[in-house]
Amino acid sequence: MAGRVRIWRNANLITLDPSREGLGLIEDAVLAVSGERIVHVGPDADLPTDFTAQAESVDCGGRWITPGLIDCHTHLIHSGNRAREFEMRLAGASYEEIARAGGGIVSSVRHVRAASEAELVAESLPRLDALLAEGVTTVEIKSGYGLTVADEIKMLAAARRLGEQRPVGVTTTYLGAHAVPAEYKGRNGAFIDEIVLPGLEAAHAAGLVDAVDGFCEGIAFSPAEMRRVFDHAAAHGLPVKLHADQLSDLDGAALAASYGALSADHLEYTNAAGAAAMAASGTVAVLLPGAYYFIRETRKPPVDLFRAHGTAMALATDCNPGTSPLTSLLLTMNMGATLFGMTVAECLAGVTREAARALGRLDEIGTLEVGKRADFCLWSIREPAELVYRMGFNPLHDRIFGGVADRDRALPIAKRGDIR
Repeated sequence: MAGRVRIWRNANLITLDPSREGLGLIEDAVLAVSGERIVHVGPDADLPTDFTAQAESVDCGGRWITPGLIDCHTHLIHSGNRAREFEMRLAGASYEEIARAGGGIVSSVRHVRAASEAELVAESLPRLDALLAEGVTTVEIKSGYGLTVADEIKMLAAARRLGEQRPVGVTTTYLGAHAVPAEYKGRNGAFIDEIVLPGLEAAHAAGLVDAVDGFCEGIAFSPAEMRRVFDHAAAHGLPVKLHADQLSDLDGAALAASYGALSADHLEYTNAAGAAAMAASGTVAVLLPGAYYFIRETRKPPVDLFRAHGTAMALATDCNPGTSPLTSLLLTMNMGATLFGMTVAECLAGVTREAARALGRLDEIGTLEVGKRADFCLWSIREPAELVYRMGFNPLHDRIFGGVADRDRALPIAKRGDIR
């Protein structure tokens, strides 16, 4: 065992360990860490005596510990806002009408193209800080608002810099096939040839991309067009994800599954064949209740189908300026329960274990198990359901990233009023 051991005692654990029943609860438990790794998880009575000889002990006061929360679908890097579109939507305009009128994704493109990398970092940090303040230890960040090779690279570089400026794990996703910019209107094929595929190659060569995503929808890219992008990703050894079946059923879930995608996301219109295909391929269904709520959708993702087929389900904020300006994973869990009918166990697993699976990182994070990264949270709650039940209330007592608690470092968490 390398390094000094630190032990969190007098705690109750929500381990999410799949070898344990349900949430993997252990009461009157201890969690021991050496360096950045968990070295013991279990009842206090089972703690090896050699751990305690030189160990530093933290009294948790009967609080609950969960794995660090994981936001596995965000568009955190963006500039400006789309509050005007919010007003339009309140007046009755649909998502498609706003997009076809030059709003939507392409309106964010103008702001991102005009911003420098440093400006994108500065504007996005408060949003990241809001997530960290609620226990997030890993966040996925997509590009997709640049839509030129240089601007997509700029977004991914800004995302990497967020991970350098804050104690958080950042995974980056190349989303060049997010929308067709005005200069390529009606020329999807040319846009893929001249921007999406070269951008993917450039991002990969620069070491800036962990996965490749796309928006498969009538207002974006067809299944055939997404196959071109996914084939290119596969040729570069990159895993894929897909915005699928949000506004219509184009068999996007089945398409994602056919490529062994890490996840398919949104999924309001996914059919039974798609749910079954995802279960067979291990593709995670990432549900995004913030977008469902914000754009007032009426078609819910088929949670019962996912349960019936054994499709893994994760939850994420979908933080973005137009359809889900949400920076609370705690509220996301409540929405998953109240809007989609998910259970407390499904919600908690959805922002930990299954979110890690959706990023291809379950071997490192997402559960409290020996050998995994010591990313976890200490909560002032009496029972696990409180994390899903409350709205607008944050019971986080401490966040531990890589074995180091936020209380032990000068973490410049922004105030809520700083969020832009």
